[in-house]
Formats: sequence, C-alpha cells, structure tokens
Amino acid sequence: MAAKERNVTPKVRERCPEAGDAWTWVAMDADTKLVCSWMVGRRDWATCQDFINDVQSRLANRVQLTTDGNRLYFFAINLAFGEKVDCAVLQKIYGGSSSKTAEVRYSPAECVGCEKHIKTGNPDPEHISTSFIERQNLTMRMQMRRFTRLTNAFSKRIESHIASLALHYMNYNFCRIHQTLRVTPAMAAGVSDHVWDISEIVALLGN
Repeated sequence: MAAKERNVTPKVRERCPEAGDAWTWVAMDADTKLVCSWMVGRRDWATCQDFINDVQSRLANRVQLTTDGNRLYFFAINLAFGEKVDCAVLQKIYGGSSSKTAEVRYSPAECVGCEKHIKTGNPDPEHISTSFIERQNLTMRMQMRRFTRLTNAFSKRIESHIASLALHYMNYNFCRIHQTLRVTPAMAAGVSDHVWDISEIVALLGN
C-alpha cells in the first residue's frame, strides 16, 4: 500500500485540486480487522466511485458491506458490484442541542437511535454494523497528531497527509499486533506470515 500511494499524487490532485478539506475513506474487514482499502479525497461522487471500485478490485469473494447513510455509497456499490454483494446501510439518528457552550459546539452530536436498511442481496442483520470501522477511525485519530482537532498540527501539504496515512495503515495492517486477534490483521487475513518490522517497510521504498 505504501508503494502504491507514492504514485497517487496526480490522482489526488485531481480529487483535491485546492487541497483544503480532505476526507479519508476507509474499508475494513470486520473479521480480520484488515484495512483493505483507503483513499484521500473530497466527499463527492468521483472520490466515492474511485474508492468503491478500489474496494471491489481487492476482494476475491462475495462479501457483506455495511455503510453509513451517505447516499453516494449505494450508487457506487451498485455500479462496482452489481448483484454480487450483500449490502446494508446503518443510519444513525442524532439529537440536536440548542446550547451554545464550547463543550457542545466542539463535541459530536448525541446518537439517539439507529435504523438498518437492506439495499442489495441478503445481508445478515446481526452483522449490519459500523462499530468496527468507527473504532478504527478512533485509532487513526489517536495515533496521528495531524488528526487532532482544534490545533495547528494539521497537514500543510496533501502529499504529506497521504504519506502519513500510508505509514499508519502499513503499520496497522502489518506491524501492530491486534489486541483481540493476538496477531496482525495481515496475518489474520493470510496475506503475511509474520509480524513486520520497520526495516521491512523501509525496504519497500527501493522496490
């Protein structure tokens, strides 16, 4: 993944011509915790389509997908997978607040309920969940200073931002032993037979 992202700058510039706000799109396998695809770009149709196409290209079997309520996912998944997927949406319902205090202004809204909607195929209702990817997003925020809110630690260049994400996900997939799995996500998924160290990641730069 790190090697691939080194050559992605022209495409990212196309998706984020003026940089500014940039979203991280992430797909994760709930069983192995492997992050199988991620992408940086706008929160728009073009980026969503590129992201879902990339996810589809990395999967060998029929899978069950759960997305949030972003409507772009439904159209992109239909185009990329057709009927060869079981897809559902978990729509969270948030409660508002009239308070103007700083604690409320800079805190996420309270989730007051969830609705599950089956979109394609026959997804198992017991596995319609976004909890694993939300926890992974927290891991990303906790381990990268540039994602800290209300600070000046944000990325100054989009290329630096992508490089930081590439290193994070390489470490997350191949080097970091997952607490519940007792192995790395890459080992759980069968794409690696050992825990990688930093020297192996650095060696990829010469390939």
